[in-house]
Amino acid sequence: MKYQGSCHCESVKFEVELPDSVECERCNCSICKMFGLVQIIIPLRDFTLLSGDDSLSNYKFNTGVAQHTFCKHCGVKAFYTPRSNPDGISINVNALKRLPKYVSIVDFDGQNWEQNAAKLAYKSR
Repeated sequence: MKYQGSCHCESVKFEVELPDSVECERCNCSICKMFGLVQIIIPLRDFTLLSGDDSLSNYKFNTGVAQHTFCKHCGVKAFYTPRSNPDGISINVNALKRLPKYVSIVDFDGQNWEQNAAKLAYKSR
């Protein structure tokens, strides 16, 4: 099923294809914890940016692999390219207009990323 999402000011709009039941991660790494991010990692093929490419800004730190994308107008991080899945995309569940029927949230220990990243690798396939 397709779900629409956006940043707060709606300059950036996107669509994702998700099943009726999704598992989301609440990560405790430094940046996710500050953003309060609850994420769904999906294959890039299931994501479509509908508008707002010119409204996006990017932030990189540490290894520079993760592309922390956010709206340069309202500051919302609606999606980003995660270090654990550079071939996929992470959707901020809070940016979706409506949620899949069944959503479970699991805690992910991103503070110990090196020891735990492999647990997410399958999600972008």
